[in-house]
Amino acid sequence: MKASRNNKSALNEIEGVAAPESVNVKSVQHVMEFRKIQPSEKELIDGILSGNKTALSRAITLIESTNPKHLEKANAIIAACLPHADKSARIGITGVPGVGKSTFIEAFGKYLTSLGKKVAVLAVDPSSTISHGSILGDKTRMEELVKDENAYIRPSASGETLGGVARKTRETIILCEAAGFDTIIIETVGVGQSETAVHSMVDFFLLLKISGAGDELQGIKRGIMEMADAIVINKADGDNIKRARLAKTEFNRALHLFPAKNSGWMPTVATCSAITKEGIADVWTTISDYLELTKNNHFFFEKRSEQSQYWMLETINEQLKNRFYNHSEIAELLEENKKAVQKNELSPFAAAQILLEKYFTDVNSKS
Repeated sequence: MKASRNNKSALNEIEGVAAPESVNVKSVQHVMEFRKIQPSEKELIDGILSGNKTALSRAITLIESTNPKHLEKANAIIAACLPHADKSARIGITGVPGVGKSTFIEAFGKYLTSLGKKVAVLAVDPSSTISHGSILGDKTRMEELVKDENAYIRPSASGETLGGVARKTRETIILCEAAGFDTIIIETVGVGQSETAVHSMVDFFLLLKISGAGDELQGIKRGIMEMADAIVINKADGDNIKRARLAKTEFNRALHLFPAKNSGWMPTVATCSAITKEGIADVWTTISDYLELTKNNHFFFEKRSEQSQYWMLETINEQLKNRFYNHSEIAELLEENKKAVQKNELSPFAAAQILLEKYFTDVNSKS
């Protein structure tokens, strides 16, 4: 029963003020209808080449799609953008969770845009192996950079790809370059597996570390150290400055134990603070020196050529896998064989052979 207005007890219900109709229904419908409209290939290509971030985002979503129907359109967009690509500095940044990658990238990105550069950040968020969900929170972690007109941040879910590198990162680089971004930063998940994949698509590979974590030497992974073109000790501020300098000395000693790089470059170690911005400019100076050296000795161009060949082979592998799993009869037979393997009625190897023979038989019969 409704209480009297004279009864001021908070436990009694009183009549409230009706909420105003603040949402324009027609506006909502218009936005929803607009989102359903699929731009043509030409509209997306023209938008990308004119630097339109909305067109760029929609095109990236298209090439990330696992829907086979989107493949042809995505390939056409990539082919049109390819002649306008290959003109940026591609920088890979890795480090364990907690090293401050997002904070560093924001400070570094803001410094680059202050120099007049256009920066695209391709940040890969790890997907849950249980729910397959991803937070995609890099835009919230880089509050200042995301508002910068000369910056573009694209968080992508890692999906099931090795180490968390987004499945279409290589193609996304091409689109960003065609849109006029001259500096591409690729952030890895930092779980120790994705570094090889990122190294195969960047010009410069930066390893972020922190001091005082007990891993100055024992945490050094030989493979990652060999790939790194520079090591930066982040969070070198406040009471941590002394420890950061000590860590720098330790890493410098360790680097001398590794063989010389084919690039002719000797990896460097530096300290910086993404909070105070101390040392951020020096990081870009190091990268610029590396790019100048490797372009002069032609290693830069040789490496990019090798990377293109590598990604051609990777694309073949990916397309074969996608076509196999998207084959209607294979999908049905796969479920049957899974159950047989689980019941020990069929070995995993025999089950795989049956599936592959079925797939290639169907492919050959249609050719």
